[in-house]
Amino acid sequence: MDRPFAGLVETPVHQLSPGMYVAELDRPWLESPFMVQGFYVQDEEDIAQVAEVCEFVFIDPRRQERSKRYQPKASVNAVEYRNRVSMREEYNLVAVNYDSASTVIAKTFENLRTTGRLDVGGMRQALDPVIDSVLRNNEAATALARIKRKNDYLFNHSLATAVWASVLGRQIGLPKQELGNLALGAALIDVGMTVIPDEILNKAGPLEKLERAKMRRHVERGLDLLTESGEANPDVEEIVLNHHERHDGSGYPNGKAGLDIPLFARIVGIADSYDAMITARPHAQPRTSFDAVLELRDLAERNFQTALIEQFVQAIGLFPTGSIVQLSNGCVGIVVVQNKTRRLKPKVIVVLNKTQKRLPEPVMIDLSKYAGTDERSEQLWIERELPPGSHGINESEYFL
Repeated sequence: MDRPFAGLVETPVHQLSPGMYVAELDRPWLESPFMVQGFYVQDEEDIAQVAEVCEFVFIDPRRQERSKRYQPKASVNAVEYRNRVSMREEYNLVAVNYDSASTVIAKTFENLRTTGRLDVGGMRQALDPVIDSVLRNNEAATALARIKRKNDYLFNHSLATAVWASVLGRQIGLPKQELGNLALGAALIDVGMTVIPDEILNKAGPLEKLERAKMRRHVERGLDLLTESGEANPDVEEIVLNHHERHDGSGYPNGKAGLDIPLFARIVGIADSYDAMITARPHAQPRTSFDAVLELRDLAERNFQTALIEQFVQAIGLFPTGSIVQLSNGCVGIVVVQNKTRRLKPKVIVVLNKTQKRLPEPVMIDLSKYAGTDERSEQLWIERELPPGSHGINESEYFL
């Protein structure tokens, strides 16, 4: 196999070590269990997984991870989480908790607009049951955050960002108390937007220079509101202040870069951007989750830390649970369970046939069993992700 890019070093798998960046395999990526093209080797478990499918790989020596580990895996406080209940069981519960939290956040923002007072304690209390759901089964929470879309972007985005941040925090092993601070900070990043004029917030076209300056003030105003609430928390304050800082120093308000940006703010920056990409806004149409993930990967090492983006994709999948997808044979279904070793091959409930007519009864299929490995087995894969609600499909009814 020829090296596709200059500068890559062919390396036998047994010579891999943590911190190395695997840029290419000795086979096509789609023939491997790895869902992202290119990843950092984190530990011996990663090396063992590579060894199962490859004899050698191509390392990019320019991307050696020499900095401090971003991952709490190396910390004595790190937690290894596993889904403890089924997707269906947890979805029913998180749906109730999500709606309750959504109502509380909406009222908090409305009260803030009228009184200028921020109820941080009420927000934390509303988010706690949602975080518990993320810990019990992260796929149920992400499916709901993907499906639930209400009219008020501001508070709906706040709750969804808290969920995406919690899912990434869970992925890298943050303890529950830290996840609580992370989710609260994520939900509060836009409280300063309440002082931005509606004509700027809802403007369909690009903002003028003065309008952009006013929009950026939401960071400092949000921090002021936290301080005035009397319930300030250092972790939450750092998130609100730094969530628009970027890995290459191009962000605001202080132009911080790399590891100078607090970990929680780096996490929330990814969650905030991802949710904005998949949500309809006055100036932009929503993207599919798949397209949003590709965009995040394109922004790696410019806007966001590559290792964290890779962990985020590992947590939600290339086609997140709850996504409507069209298969290579024309059938349409909903992703219901991720496959941890074959990320491009999740379990899907097929609801439309090859001519895209509704099936009398939905059919569950495991795409990992359609590999086309011999003449008798069919090859089947996800051809593309469709927008939420496509073909009149109500994704939620397949989880209840």
